[in-house]
Amino acid sequence: PPIEPGPGLPFLPGCAIKDPTKTSFHRSQTLDFKNGYAFFRLPREGIGGEALFANQLSQDELDDLCTRGTTQTYGQVKRPAPSPFTPAFVTYDKKVLKFDAYFMEEVASSPEENYRIRQVCVYYYLEDDSMCIIEPRVKNSGLLQGKLMKRHRVPKNEQGDYYHWRDLNLGIDLTIYGRTYRLVNCDCFTKVFLESQGIEVNPPEELVSDPYTEQRRTPLQKHTVPAGPDPFRQFLTYDTKVLRFYAIWDDTNCAFGDHHPCIIHYFLADDTVEVREIHKRNDGRDPFPVLMRRQRLPKTFVDKNKDFPSCVLEITDHEVQEWYSPKDFGIGKTVTLLGRTFLIYDCDKFTQDFYREKYGITDFQPVDVNDKPLEKVPQVIPPYNGFGIPEDSLQNCLSLVPKPPRKDIIKMLENNLKVLRYQVALESPVPEDKKRRFILSYFLSDDTISIYEPPIKNSGILGGKYLKRTKVTKPGSSPENPIYYEASDFTIGSTIEVFGHRFVIIDADEYVFNYLERNAESFPAATLQSIRDHFLPRKVVVETTSSGIPKKDLDDLIVEVQNELKLQKPFNTRQFHEAFHHFDQEGSGFMDKTTFLNICDRFHVPTSTILLKKVRWKGCCECG
Repeated sequence: PPIEPGPGLPFLPGCAIKDPTKTSFHRSQTLDFKNGYAFFRLPREGIGGEALFANQLSQDELDDLCTRGTTQTYGQVKRPAPSPFTPAFVTYDKKVLKFDAYFMEEVASSPEENYRIRQVCVYYYLEDDSMCIIEPRVKNSGLLQGKLMKRHRVPKNEQGDYYHWRDLNLGIDLTIYGRTYRLVNCDCFTKVFLESQGIEVNPPEELVSDPYTEQRRTPLQKHTVPAGPDPFRQFLTYDTKVLRFYAIWDDTNCAFGDHHPCIIHYFLADDTVEVREIHKRNDGRDPFPVLMRRQRLPKTFVDKNKDFPSCVLEITDHEVQEWYSPKDFGIGKTVTLLGRTFLIYDCDKFTQDFYREKYGITDFQPVDVNDKPLEKVPQVIPPYNGFGIPEDSLQNCLSLVPKPPRKDIIKMLENNLKVLRYQVALESPVPEDKKRRFILSYFLSDDTISIYEPPIKNSGILGGKYLKRTKVTKPGSSPENPIYYEASDFTIGSTIEVFGHRFVIIDADEYVFNYLERNAESFPAATLQSIRDHFLPRKVVVETTSSGIPKKDLDDLIVEVQNELKLQKPFNTRQFHEAFHHFDQEGSGFMDKTTFLNICDRFHVPTSTILLKKVRWKGCCECG
């Protein structure tokens, strides 16, 4: 058990006692992780779970103590806070040094080469000092290429040291696991980084190529084989060499005929011809790949005795005067094969090289066989029938299965749950409708409008939803190019026509005022000024209420004004109230100086200059 001092005794030899109740002596954990990074934190408990005294100072006080220096005549000198520490793996994240290198590999089992040169890329990752070596893949090289060495820290010597970026430079030999790499070049970032660290980068060297690969790239001498009647020599010379022609078989003379695209293969090994039809998806034909099987095709027959009947089973050489040969095929030519006429319009690269070398033909311009596009009939959109919105009704004319109109997703996400609410009055010659009030809601996410009438008891009118949420076009816009109401069209006093009903905007909520002030650059100046003028009296009320005048002083001022009015002759208080309400049409309870003086002169109320200054030239209805 640990030795601890007794109560009231110093921690000195002979003054400590053992605590037999302690059974746990482990240290508190100080390693923690945040956002995937490990960091050190202060221990929360002592050895064995003892409670540690918490730091009574805040973080600001601790920072102040760290930056506070010695006290001088003009106060303490504050030192700047230490710069934040950034780990190396954060500073060098995704920063890689790239070197171009090569190494020599011995070849013991080939008589054509004794060694080969293999070009590689050496990558050095600055964040953890690891390296990897990758060899670019070469097609048909016969070597296992790709990642030659996986990413890890590479040992430098037997003493346990590892390669560092200070050990890398151009023009040096780098030995890794018994293989020596020659670094010859690097990219721009690697050069700038090494020079910024004070390393003088050597001049780049030329990347050595593999001599055997260069030898294979040199073209071989072609031996011209003299043409002869020997079929065996022809087979050995032209085996697997096929001339490919692209042709069109015109079958429009027959019932349900069409233009069939085909491929004609001419096999040079035995002078046989094969015709394959090109099938397209959903072309309505049976998917037989071969239209004519591979065979020798006769071009001209020998004259026969017409009186003697004949039955053609197999054509022999004695019956054929001339067979089809490569000279009978060419771009733009028409050939008849077994009763079918084909127009050749193009050929492949090998066929062009064959005709250029053997027959000296150089013109291989393809023939345009594409059908002329049909004239597109303009689509006539029927007039709008009035049901739904025009965009939704238009989808019935564009496709058989209508799809919903595309919405502006970005606008819906930015203006989600943003609604501008206005109080409107119905403009109607009916006297009962003049007192009806409605709540017009404009949804900024999709520019739709809904109207709601608050129910009033004993009014005789059933309130509730007056207009469901929909887009409303402006008067005068055509159904082909509808123009919808926008947020800038709603001003105090403006008239909104909704499907033949006219509404006058008389009020708006504070969210409208705040939203227009925050997005003033998106609205016209007339709309902003209308809302500002409407909310100005309310703003004055708020400023007057929050001006800080004590309530007792305000009550004393009201009593003083009432006593001054009692000394005058009695007058009709009810008419005095009605006059104030008549000039205060907005119901704010405030009016300007001129209107207040005119009302007082009208009812022969004396106005004291001292009292008017105290009242701040604003007449309140309670003062009557």
